[in-house]
Amino acid sequence: MRVMVLDDEPLVLRDLMEILREAEPEQEYFDFTSPREALEFARTQPIDVAFLDIELGTMNGVVLAGELRELQPSLRVIFVTSYERYALDAFHIHANGYLLKPVAPEDIRREWEFLRGNGEERAAREDGGRAQGTAVRGEIRVRTFGGFEVYVDGVPLTFKRAKSKELLAYLVDRRGSSVTLREAANILFEDGIYHAGRRSYMQTIYAELRSALAAVGAERMLRKQHNSYAVDPKAFDCDSYRYLNGDLMAINNYRNDYMICYSWSEYSMGAMEERRRGETYS
Repeated sequence: MRVMVLDDEPLVLRDLMEILREAEPEQEYFDFTSPREALEFARTQPIDVAFLDIELGTMNGVVLAGELRELQPSLRVIFVTSYERYALDAFHIHANGYLLKPVAPEDIRREWEFLRGNGEERAAREDGGRAQGTAVRGEIRVRTFGGFEVYVDGVPLTFKRAKSKELLAYLVDRRGSSVTLREAANILFEDGIYHAGRRSYMQTIYAELRSALAAVGAERMLRKQHNSYAVDPKAFDCDSYRYLNGDLMAINNYRNDYMICYSWSEYSMGAMEERRRGETYS
C-alpha cells in the first residue's frame, strides 16, 4: 500500500517513520512536514492510507483529512496526536483510527490488522456464496480501543447517521445486556427528554442501524425482544471483550482509549482501569 505520513515536527516525523517501517516494512511510505505539500502530492499520486497529526500549525489535520478525501474518497485516515480532545472531530469524519503519542510498533500493527482485513478469505467466501446462491455473511470485528469502528471482512461499516453508529457502540458497551430505546435515548441525548418526536427518532435510528448491518450480512449482531435491544456478544470479535476475558494481546493494546469518541464511555473505561490495576498488583 501507498502510505502518506504527515507531522509538522521533523524529529517526531522521523521517529514515526521508523516505527511505521519497523511495524510494516513492506509498505511504500511518503513523508511530509507541510500540509500543502501533502495535498499537492495527493492531487497527482494515489494514496491508500494517511497517518496524520492534527495540530499542524498552518492547517488542522481534521480539515486536511477532509480535503484529502475530496481528492481520494477511498483514502483511509489514522490520526496520530498528543491530544484526546480531537477524538470527536476525528470520528465525525469517519476516521479509521486515532492513536495517541507516543506510538509503539504494536499500536501500528493493530491499526494495520483492522485496515488490511483478510481479503483472500473474504474473496473465497464471496465466491462460495455466489456459487451456492446464498447471502454472504462475513467476519465481524469491532474495535473499541482508539474510538469505535465495525469491520465486516476488514471493510469499515458506514452509517447514514452518526447516532445509529453511537447506538450500536452503546449496545456493544452493554455487552449483551438489554436496554429499551428510552434508556438508550437518555445516554445518546444528554438533556434526558423523551417525547414522542424523540421516540420516533430513536425508532428511525434503530431501523437504519439494522439496515446498515443487513446490507453487509451482519444483522446477526443484534437481538430484539419485545421492546428491548441488545447485541449478541458471540456474533462478533471485540477487542474490549477480549481484554475483559484476560486476552494478553488485547491487554497490551489498550492505551486508556476505550471509545474515546463518546463521553458516556467514561464509566466503562473506569472499570477497565480497575481491572488493569488489579492485574498489575496481583
